[in-house]
Amino acid sequence: MFSALSDKLDLAFKKLRGQGVMTEENLKDALREVRLALLEADVNFKVVREFLEKVRTRAVGTDVLQSLTPGQQVIKIVHDELVSLMGGGEDNSLDLAAKPPVCLMMVGLQGSGKTTSCGKLARYLKSQRRKPLLVPADVYRPAAIDQLKILGKQLGIEVFESSADQKPLDICKNAERYAALNGFDTVIFDTAGRHQIDDYLMEELEGIRDTLQPREILFVADAMTGQEAVNVASGFNERLGITGVILTKLDGDAKGGAALSIKAVIGKPVKFVGLGEKMDALDVFHADRLVSRILGMGDVLTLIEKAQATMDEKESERLQQKLKKSGTFDLNDFKAQLQQIKKMGSLESIMGMIPGMGKMMKQMQGAQPSEKEMKRIEAIIDSMTQKERTNIGIINGSRRLRIAKGSGTSVQEVNQLLKRFTEAQKVMKQLQKMGPKGLMKGLGKGMFPF
Repeated sequence: MFSALSDKLDLAFKKLRGQGVMTEENLKDALREVRLALLEADVNFKVVREFLEKVRTRAVGTDVLQSLTPGQQVIKIVHDELVSLMGGGEDNSLDLAAKPPVCLMMVGLQGSGKTTSCGKLARYLKSQRRKPLLVPADVYRPAAIDQLKILGKQLGIEVFESSADQKPLDICKNAERYAALNGFDTVIFDTAGRHQIDDYLMEELEGIRDTLQPREILFVADAMTGQEAVNVASGFNERLGITGVILTKLDGDAKGGAALSIKAVIGKPVKFVGLGEKMDALDVFHADRLVSRILGMGDVLTLIEKAQATMDEKESERLQQKLKKSGTFDLNDFKAQLQQIKKMGSLESIMGMIPGMGKMMKQMQGAQPSEKEMKRIEAIIDSMTQKERTNIGIINGSRRLRIAKGSGTSVQEVNQLLKRFTEAQKVMKQLQKMGPKGLMKGLGKGMFPF
């Protein structure tokens, strides 16, 4: 989402980095570029004005102007102020400290991803050792109830029984009683949405709020709608007093203004961000990490957390023991590592978290692997016999032709994979000698071959 903004900010920062001595004039020129970049990213113009004034006030201080690296100092100020703008340093965690069942009310317009976010949030809470109950209280949108039931079944999370002929308030009251009697500690209410704010919708939501007294009222905003998402959030906040925001579709190609503006405009924190269609594509929002990614500094902490959550410890231990014992790394191991990396999300998002890799990927102009290429690699490996996977030296011309036909690829593509894998084996031997630690070791096993 932030690629265009990142590019424009990078151009502005190039002017700053080249300054041996910082003056108010060249600072003004650079900040003008930052201003244009933020406005083009659809950031609220009042927010931009206040943001730049804070940056300018800090940047004209003698400590910056007399610094040996004034450009870097200003970039750090921009980083810090962007973090502050999005609520960095504030506690944006869910307030679950109440007698169970804790009620969480999800609100928002139709099409914002509210029902899907209910499922994602329930999955997140389940991973935190809580026992959530999903409640479909949207009786107006066709198939909304069925959609939540399907999601619940996929996730192994119970969905309260309701039907379209019931009143939403009755559904919510009955669900809360059911949760209390059956040991659920958290209840997530999927309320009705509209295509726009209207009094009937708000009165219904106010009635549910007043009855349930939910611990959290989470507004689900579609980041693709830009400043309109901020305007709608303001409307919901005025009527309901929301406690936080879930920004969906942050993996899309929108400009990103909503993510940068919403906290400053409505004064309520972004608590989660949706980064894909899959049920595990919901991340706790960290302003400092997002700003680091926007400014091309990567996001290693999120990468570590994703690796810890998705990497199979038994598989990693098996590979380590095998390497110690025999020193071999074959195509079965290669495929297993590939599958572990895929669990962490798209390659583009993973590479963007590694400092410097986002910019490098743009320079490579398509040389980096795509999701299709990864599937093609798996297909080629699946078309090999076990002997071929463990000893690529026996794969002669006729075998390569058979493998290509079996995987629906060409002999040239099979040759490319074998060449890459040979390089990967060399890397594995180097890693074995170096004894690298932690995440980068795990990533290296899968990433270096590409």
